Amino acid sequence: MADYYDLLGVGRDADADTLKRAYRRLARQYHPDVNRDPGAEDKFKEIGRAYEVLGDPQTRARYDQFGEAGLGGGGGMPDMGDMGGFADLFETFFSGFGGGTGGSGGGARRRGPRQGDDLRLDLNISFSEAIFGIEKEVQIRHLETCGTCSGSGAKSGSGPVTCGTCGGAGQVRRATRTPFGSFTQVAPCPSCEGSGQVIADPCPACGGQGLQQVRKKLRINIPGGVDSGTRLRVANEGNVGQRGGPAGDLYVFLSVQSHPHLRRDGLQIHSEVTLNYLQAILGDTIEVETVDGQEQLEIPPGTQPGAVLTMAGKGVPKLGNPVARGNHLFTVKVQLPTKLNGDERNLLEELAGHHTRRGHKHHHKSGLFGGLFGGG
Repeated sequence: MADYYDLLGVGRDADADTLKRAYRRLARQYHPDVNRDPGAEDKFKEIGRAYEVLGDPQTRARYDQFGEAGLGGGGGMPDMGDMGGFADLFETFFSGFGGGTGGSGGGARRRGPRQGDDLRLDLNISFSEAIFGIEKEVQIRHLETCGTCSGSGAKSGSGPVTCGTCGGAGQVRRATRTPFGSFTQVAPCPSCEGSGQVIADPCPACGGQGLQQVRKKLRINIPGGVDSGTRLRVANEGNVGQRGGPAGDLYVFLSVQSHPHLRRDGLQIHSEVTLNYLQAILGDTIEVETVDGQEQLEIPPGTQPGAVLTMAGKGVPKLGNPVARGNHLFTVKVQLPTKLNGDERNLLEELAGHHTRRGHKHHHKSGLFGGLFGGG
Protein backbone atom coordinates (compact mmCIF):
# COMPACT_ATOMS: atom_id res chain seq x y z
CA MET A 1 0.00 0.00 0.00
CA ALA A 2 1.10 3.59 -0.63
CA ASP A 3 2.76 5.45 2.23
CA TYR A 4 0.18 7.64 3.98
CA TYR A 5 2.51 10.62 4.17
CA ASP A 6 3.14 10.36 0.42
CA LEU A 7 -0.60 10.15 -0.24
CA LEU A 8 -1.11 13.46 1.53
CA GLY A 9 2.06 14.98 0.09
CA VAL A 10 3.57 15.91 3.46
CA GLY A 11 6.74 15.08 5.35
CA ARG A 12 6.85 12.65 8.25
CA ASP A 13 7.34 15.59 10.67
CA ALA A 14 4.19 17.42 9.51
CA ASP A 15 2.11 18.94 12.31
CA ALA A 16 -1.66 18.64 12.69
CA ASP A 17 -2.43 21.88 10.80
CA THR A 18 -0.26 20.86 7.86
CA LEU A 19 -1.99 17.48 7.69
CA LYS A 20 -5.43 19.07 7.77
CA ARG A 21 -4.59 21.59 5.04
CA ALA A 22 -3.16 18.85 2.81
CA TYR A 23 -6.21 16.66 3.39
CA ARG A 24 -8.68 19.48 2.65
CA ARG A 25 -6.88 20.43 -0.57
CA LEU A 26 -6.73 16.84 -1.89
CA ALA A 27 -10.24 15.92 -0.82
CA ARG A 28 -11.65 18.94 -2.66
CA GLN A 29 -9.72 17.80 -5.73
CA TYR A 30 -10.83 14.16 -5.69
CA HIS A 31 -14.28 14.30 -4.10
CA PRO A 32 -16.57 12.20 -6.39
CA ASP A 33 -19.24 14.93 -6.35
CA VAL A 34 -16.92 17.20 -8.35
CA ASN A 35 -14.33 14.88 -9.92
CA ARG A 36 -15.78 12.40 -12.40
CA ASP A 37 -12.44 11.03 -13.57
CA PRO A 38 -11.97 7.23 -13.31
CA GLY A 39 -10.18 6.40 -10.08
CA ALA A 40 -11.07 9.68 -8.36
CA GLU A 41 -13.38 7.97 -5.87
CA ASP A 42 -10.71 5.38 -4.97
CA LYS A 43 -8.16 8.17 -4.55
CA PHE A 44 -10.60 10.03 -2.31
CA LYS A 45 -11.00 6.93 -0.12
CA GLU A 46 -7.22 6.48 0.13
CA ILE A 47 -6.76 10.10 1.15
CA GLY A 48 -9.48 9.73 3.76
CA ARG A 49 -7.88 6.60 5.17
CA ALA A 50 -4.47 8.30 5.33
CA TYR A 51 -5.87 11.30 7.23
CA GLU A 52 -7.94 9.04 9.48
CA VAL A 53 -4.71 7.37 10.62
CA LEU A 54 -2.31 10.33 10.68
CA GLY A 55 -4.87 12.75 12.15
CA ASP A 56 -5.03 10.73 15.38
CA PRO A 57 -1.81 10.92 17.46
CA GLN A 58 -2.15 7.34 18.76
CA THR A 59 -2.73 5.67 15.39
CA ARG A 60 -0.06 7.91 13.83
CA ALA A 61 2.48 6.72 16.41
CA ARG A 62 1.65 3.08 15.68
CA TYR A 63 1.87 3.69 11.95
CA ASP A 64 5.25 5.46 12.29
CA GLN A 65 6.65 2.52 14.24
CA PHE A 66 5.10 -0.49 12.52
CA GLY A 67 3.53 0.77 9.28
CA GLU A 68 0.19 -0.62 8.11
CA ALA A 69 0.70 -3.76 10.25
CA GLY A 70 0.56 -1.64 13.41
CA LEU A 71 -3.00 -0.55 12.75
CA GLY A 72 -4.46 -3.92 13.74
CA GLY A 73 -7.59 -5.50 12.34
CA GLY A 74 -9.22 -3.35 9.68
CA GLY A 75 -6.72 -1.93 7.28
CA GLY A 76 -9.29 -1.84 4.46
CA MET A 77 -10.21 1.44 2.84
CA PRO A 78 -13.33 2.91 4.47
CA ASP A 79 -16.47 3.64 2.54
CA MET A 80 -17.00 7.34 1.91
CA GLY A 81 -19.95 7.27 4.27
CA ASP A 82 -17.95 5.52 6.97
CA MET A 83 -15.21 8.07 7.54
CA GLY A 84 -17.00 9.81 10.39
CA GLY A 85 -15.80 13.29 11.18
CA PHE A 86 -13.30 13.36 8.33
CA ALA A 87 -16.02 12.98 5.70
CA ASP A 88 -18.21 15.46 7.61
CA LEU A 89 -15.47 18.04 7.25
CA PHE A 90 -16.12 18.11 3.51
CA GLU A 91 -19.89 17.95 3.66
CA THR A 92 -19.42 21.70 4.27
CA PHE A 93 -18.26 22.16 0.70
CA PHE A 94 -20.31 19.57 -1.15
CA SER A 95 -23.69 19.08 0.58
CA GLY A 96 -25.08 22.17 -1.16
CA PHE A 97 -24.53 20.68 -4.64
CA GLY A 98 -27.82 18.77 -4.39
CA GLY A 99 -29.82 21.93 -3.76
CA GLY A 100 -29.35 21.78 0.01
CA THR A 101 -31.85 18.93 0.40
CA GLY A 102 -29.29 16.42 1.55
CA GLY A 103 -30.73 13.87 -0.88
CA SER A 104 -27.26 12.78 -1.94
CA GLY A 105 -25.52 13.53 1.33
CA GLY A 106 -23.80 11.24 3.82
CA GLY A 107 -26.96 10.60 5.83
CA ALA A 108 -28.60 8.59 3.07
CA ARG A 109 -25.49 6.48 2.69
CA ARG A 110 -25.29 5.83 6.42
CA ARG A 111 -28.85 4.50 6.64
CA GLY A 112 -28.09 1.36 4.68
CA PRO A 113 -25.99 -1.68 5.55
CA ARG A 114 -22.28 -1.13 6.03
CA GLN A 115 -19.70 -3.68 4.95
CA GLY A 116 -17.53 -5.08 7.72
CA ASP A 117 -13.80 -4.48 8.03
CA ASP A 118 -11.19 -6.75 6.50
CA LEU A 119 -8.88 -8.51 8.96
CA ARG A 120 -5.21 -9.47 8.73
CA LEU A 121 -3.57 -12.63 10.07
CA ASP A 122 0.21 -13.17 10.00
CA LEU A 123 1.10 -16.86 9.73
CA ASN A 124 4.52 -18.54 9.95
CA ILE A 125 5.03 -21.76 7.98
CA SER A 126 8.03 -24.05 7.49
CA PHE A 127 10.24 -24.18 4.40
CA SER A 128 8.76 -27.54 3.36
CA GLU A 129 5.15 -26.38 3.94
CA ALA A 130 5.74 -23.44 1.60
CA ILE A 131 7.13 -25.74 -1.09
CA PHE A 132 4.41 -28.38 -1.09
CA GLY A 133 1.48 -26.62 0.58
CA ILE A 134 -0.50 -27.63 3.65
CA GLU A 135 -3.86 -27.18 5.32
CA LYS A 136 -3.46 -25.16 8.52
CA GLU A 137 -5.90 -24.70 11.39
CA VAL A 138 -5.83 -21.16 12.80
CA GLN A 139 -7.80 -19.20 15.37
CA ILE A 140 -9.10 -15.70 14.71
CA ARG A 141 -11.21 -13.19 16.60
CA HIS A 142 -13.76 -11.33 14.53
CA LEU A 143 -17.15 -9.65 14.85
CA GLU A 144 -20.24 -11.74 14.18
CA THR A 145 -23.93 -10.92 14.37
CA CYS A 146 -25.06 -11.06 18.00
CA GLY A 147 -26.95 -14.31 18.57
CA THR A 148 -28.97 -12.91 21.47
CA CYS A 149 -30.62 -10.04 19.59
CA SER A 150 -30.07 -11.35 16.03
CA GLY A 151 -28.18 -8.16 15.20
CA SER A 152 -30.94 -5.71 16.14
CA GLY A 153 -29.02 -4.37 19.15
CA ALA A 154 -32.23 -4.24 21.20
CA LYS A 155 -33.07 -6.23 24.29
CA SER A 156 -35.57 -9.04 23.79
CA GLY A 157 -39.12 -7.66 23.72
CA SER A 158 -38.04 -4.17 22.71
CA GLY A 159 -36.92 -2.50 19.51
CA PRO A 160 -35.53 0.70 18.01
CA VAL A 161 -37.34 4.00 18.60
CA THR A 162 -37.30 7.25 16.66
CA CYS A 163 -34.21 9.36 17.31
CA GLY A 164 -35.10 12.46 19.31
CA THR A 165 -32.17 14.49 17.97
CA CYS A 166 -33.13 14.38 14.30
CA GLY A 167 -36.78 13.34 14.58
CA GLY A 168 -36.10 10.24 12.50
CA ALA A 169 -34.64 12.13 9.55
CA GLY A 170 -31.17 10.74 10.13
CA GLN A 171 -29.66 14.14 9.33
CA VAL A 172 -28.99 17.40 11.07
CA ARG A 173 -28.27 20.78 9.50
CA ARG A 174 -26.10 23.57 10.70
CA ALA A 175 -24.76 26.75 9.16
CA THR A 176 -20.99 26.82 8.78
CA ARG A 177 -18.78 29.78 7.90
CA THR A 178 -15.72 28.78 5.84
CA PRO A 179 -13.04 30.56 3.83
CA PHE A 180 -15.22 29.89 0.77
CA GLY A 181 -18.33 31.52 2.25
CA SER A 182 -21.25 30.39 4.39
CA PHE A 183 -22.72 26.96 3.77
CA THR A 184 -25.52 24.95 5.24
CA GLN A 185 -23.97 21.68 6.28
CA VAL A 186 -26.09 18.54 6.11
CA ALA A 187 -24.48 15.85 8.23
CA PRO A 188 -25.49 12.45 9.60
CA CYS A 189 -27.15 12.73 12.99
CA PRO A 190 -24.51 12.11 15.68
CA SER A 191 -27.01 10.38 17.95
CA CYS A 192 -28.29 7.72 15.54
CA GLU A 193 -25.43 7.82 13.00
CA GLY A 194 -27.86 8.56 10.22
CA SER A 195 -30.22 5.65 10.84
CA GLY A 196 -33.04 7.78 12.26
CA GLN A 197 -33.53 5.33 15.12
CA VAL A 198 -31.84 4.61 18.44
CA ILE A 199 -31.90 1.65 20.79
CA ALA A 200 -33.77 2.63 23.94
CA ASP A 201 -33.16 -0.71 25.74
CA PRO A 202 -29.90 -2.18 24.44
CA CYS A 203 -29.16 -5.90 24.27
CA PRO A 204 -27.03 -6.86 27.31
CA ALA A 205 -24.95 -9.33 25.28
CA CYS A 206 -23.65 -6.82 22.73
CA GLY A 207 -24.36 -3.46 24.39
CA GLY A 208 -26.70 -2.43 21.57
CA GLN A 209 -24.13 -2.86 18.80
CA GLY A 210 -25.74 -5.94 17.28
CA LEU A 211 -22.27 -7.46 16.96
CA GLN A 212 -20.17 -9.72 19.19
CA GLN A 213 -16.47 -10.51 19.27
CA VAL A 214 -16.15 -14.23 18.61
CA ARG A 215 -13.16 -16.57 18.58
CA LYS A 216 -13.34 -18.92 15.61
CA LYS A 217 -11.26 -21.81 14.23
CA LEU A 218 -10.59 -21.87 10.50
CA ARG A 219 -8.86 -24.36 8.22
CA ILE A 220 -6.80 -22.51 5.63
CA ASN A 221 -5.57 -24.27 2.50
CA ILE A 222 -2.05 -23.05 1.66
CA PRO A 223 -1.11 -24.02 -1.91
CA GLY A 224 2.34 -25.27 -2.85
CA GLY A 225 4.83 -22.69 -4.13
CA VAL A 226 3.97 -19.80 -1.79
CA ASP A 227 6.75 -17.61 -0.41
CA SER A 228 7.26 -14.99 2.28
CA GLY A 229 4.94 -12.07 1.59
CA THR A 230 2.34 -14.15 -0.24
CA ARG A 231 -1.16 -12.94 0.67
CA LEU A 232 -4.09 -15.36 0.79
CA ARG A 233 -7.68 -14.09 0.84
CA VAL A 234 -10.34 -15.95 2.81
CA ALA A 235 -13.66 -14.49 1.73
CA ASN A 236 -16.26 -13.35 4.29
CA GLU A 237 -14.16 -14.20 7.36
CA GLY A 238 -13.50 -10.60 8.40
CA ASN A 239 -15.80 -8.58 10.64
CA VAL A 240 -19.50 -8.79 9.84
CA GLY A 241 -21.05 -5.52 8.66
CA GLN A 242 -23.42 -3.35 10.67
CA ARG A 243 -27.14 -3.24 9.94
CA GLY A 244 -27.01 -6.45 7.98
CA GLY A 245 -24.05 -5.45 5.84
CA PRO A 246 -21.79 -8.13 4.32
CA ALA A 247 -18.72 -9.35 6.15
CA GLY A 248 -15.23 -8.27 5.18
CA ASP A 249 -12.49 -10.67 4.18
CA LEU A 250 -9.61 -12.23 6.08
CA TYR A 251 -6.16 -11.70 4.53
CA VAL A 252 -3.46 -14.17 5.56
CA PHE A 253 0.13 -12.90 5.13
CA LEU A 254 2.67 -15.73 5.04
CA SER A 255 6.19 -15.75 6.48
CA VAL A 256 8.37 -18.73 5.53
CA GLN A 257 11.06 -20.04 7.88
CA SER A 258 14.56 -20.50 6.47
CA HIS A 259 16.15 -23.93 5.93
CA PRO A 260 19.55 -24.77 7.45
CA HIS A 261 21.00 -26.13 4.18
CA LEU A 262 18.71 -25.17 1.32
CA ARG A 263 18.08 -21.72 -0.14
CA ARG A 264 15.20 -20.73 -2.39
CA ASP A 265 15.37 -18.32 -5.31
CA GLY A 266 12.01 -18.18 -7.06
CA LEU A 267 11.38 -21.67 -8.42
CA GLN A 268 15.01 -22.77 -7.94
CA ILE A 269 16.56 -24.44 -4.89
CA HIS A 270 20.26 -23.85 -4.18
CA SER A 271 22.65 -25.75 -1.95
CA GLU A 272 26.33 -26.68 -1.72
CA VAL A 273 27.94 -30.09 -2.03
CA THR A 274 31.47 -30.80 -0.80
CA LEU A 275 33.66 -33.37 -2.61
CA ASN A 276 37.13 -34.66 -1.89
CA TYR A 277 39.69 -34.20 -4.66
CA LEU A 278 39.49 -37.81 -5.81
CA GLN A 279 35.71 -37.64 -6.22
CA ALA A 280 36.10 -34.47 -8.26
CA ILE A 281 38.79 -36.06 -10.45
CA LEU A 282 37.33 -39.54 -10.91
CA GLY A 283 33.61 -38.81 -10.56
CA ASP A 284 31.22 -40.47 -8.13
CA THR A 285 27.56 -40.89 -7.15
CA ILE A 286 26.69 -39.28 -3.82
CA GLU A 287 23.61 -38.83 -1.67
CA VAL A 288 22.32 -35.27 -1.35
CA GLU A 289 19.50 -33.51 0.50
CA THR A 290 16.59 -32.16 -1.55
CA VAL A 291 13.08 -30.94 -0.72
CA ASP A 292 11.91 -34.46 -1.71
CA GLY A 293 14.31 -36.16 0.71
CA GLN A 294 17.63 -37.89 0.03
CA GLU A 295 18.46 -38.30 -3.67
CA GLN A 296 21.41 -39.67 -5.70
CA LEU A 297 23.49 -37.04 -7.51
CA GLU A 298 25.88 -38.05 -10.31
CA ILE A 299 29.30 -36.33 -10.12
CA PRO A 300 30.91 -36.28 -13.59
CA PRO A 301 34.66 -37.02 -13.78
CA GLY A 302 36.75 -33.87 -13.83
CA THR A 303 34.25 -31.70 -11.94
CA GLN A 304 35.84 -28.34 -11.14
CA PRO A 305 35.51 -26.32 -7.91
CA GLY A 306 32.64 -23.85 -8.26
CA ALA A 307 30.84 -25.95 -10.87
CA VAL A 308 27.04 -26.00 -10.66
CA LEU A 309 25.30 -29.36 -11.09
CA THR A 310 21.59 -29.43 -11.89
CA MET A 311 18.98 -31.89 -10.67
CA ALA A 312 15.97 -31.19 -12.88
CA GLY A 313 12.44 -31.07 -11.47
CA LYS A 314 13.51 -31.03 -7.81
CA GLY A 315 12.87 -27.34 -7.20
CA VAL A 316 9.77 -25.35 -6.18
CA PRO A 317 6.34 -26.04 -7.73
CA LYS A 318 4.91 -23.10 -9.65
CA LEU A 319 2.14 -21.42 -7.67
CA GLY A 320 -1.13 -22.32 -9.35
CA ASN A 321 0.50 -25.03 -11.49
CA PRO A 322 2.14 -27.58 -9.18
CA VAL A 323 3.04 -29.88 -12.07
CA ALA A 324 5.62 -27.36 -13.26
CA ARG A 325 8.66 -27.35 -10.97
CA GLY A 326 11.98 -25.61 -10.95
CA ASN A 327 15.39 -27.26 -10.53
CA HIS A 328 17.79 -27.91 -7.67
CA LEU A 329 21.22 -26.38 -8.29
CA PHE A 330 24.26 -27.75 -6.43
CA THR A 331 27.41 -25.61 -6.19
CA VAL A 332 30.52 -27.80 -5.90
CA LYS A 333 33.20 -27.26 -3.28
CA VAL A 334 36.35 -29.39 -3.46
CA GLN A 335 38.09 -30.17 -0.19
CA LEU A 336 41.84 -30.80 -0.42
CA PRO A 337 43.54 -32.87 2.28
CA THR A 338 45.69 -31.05 4.83
CA LYS A 339 47.53 -34.21 5.94
CA LEU A 340 48.70 -37.30 3.99
CA ASN A 341 49.92 -40.64 5.26
CA GLY A 342 53.10 -42.13 3.84
CA ASP A 343 51.47 -44.33 1.20
CA GLU A 344 49.28 -41.47 -0.06
CA ARG A 345 52.25 -39.13 -0.30
CA ASN A 346 54.34 -41.69 -2.17
CA LEU A 347 51.58 -42.33 -4.68
CA LEU A 348 51.02 -38.64 -5.30
CA GLU A 349 54.73 -37.89 -5.60
CA GLU A 350 55.10 -40.74 -8.09
CA LEU A 351 52.16 -39.42 -10.06
CA ALA A 352 53.56 -35.88 -9.94
CA GLY A 353 56.95 -37.10 -11.10
CA HIS A 354 55.35 -39.07 -13.92
CA HIS A 355 53.64 -35.96 -15.21
CA THR A 356 56.81 -33.90 -14.80
CA ARG A 357 58.80 -36.41 -16.85
CA ARG A 358 56.14 -36.40 -19.55
CA GLY A 359 56.32 -32.61 -19.58
CA HIS A 360 60.12 -32.66 -20.17
CA LYS A 361 59.57 -34.96 -23.13
CA HIS A 362 57.07 -32.41 -24.55
CA HIS A 363 54.29 -34.92 -24.42
CA HIS A 364 50.79 -33.41 -24.41
CA LYS A 365 49.44 -33.59 -20.82
CA SER A 366 45.93 -34.84 -21.41
CA GLY A 367 43.38 -36.37 -19.09
CA LEU A 368 42.31 -35.62 -15.56
CA PHE A 369 45.66 -35.95 -13.82
CA GLY A 370 47.35 -33.69 -16.34
CA GLY A 371 44.80 -31.04 -15.51
CA LEU A 372 45.46 -31.47 -11.78
CA PHE A 373 49.25 -31.38 -11.90
CA GLY A 374 50.09 -29.23 -14.87
CA GLY A 375 47.09 -27.50 -16.33
CA GLY A 376 46.79 -29.69 -19.49
